[in-house]
Amino acid sequence: MANHKSALKRHRQSVTRAARNRAARTRVKNAIKAVRTALLEKDTDKASAALVTATSVLDKTAGKGAIHWKTAARKVSRLSRAVNDAKAPA
Repeated sequence: MANHKSALKRHRQSVTRAARNRAARTRVKNAIKAVRTALLEKDTDKASAALVTATSVLDKTAGKGAIHWKTAARKVSRLSRAVNDAKAPA
């Protein structure tokens, strides 16, 4: 454990940021799960709405630095492709 005043503060800050980042990553997982669940239920309207929400959550999380921006872009791309494929006439 740190002993200097500045090191103690840095530790407090790192704990706070780690908790914030963990919460953000959990929100991302839940948003992605909502899209995938809607796709499994074959509900394209619900999937489209969930995709809009998931895209927003991913972009915000990437903007804050909790996940890498390319990771967010990849996840948005794959989800969009899945929703578009589900909408396409078979």
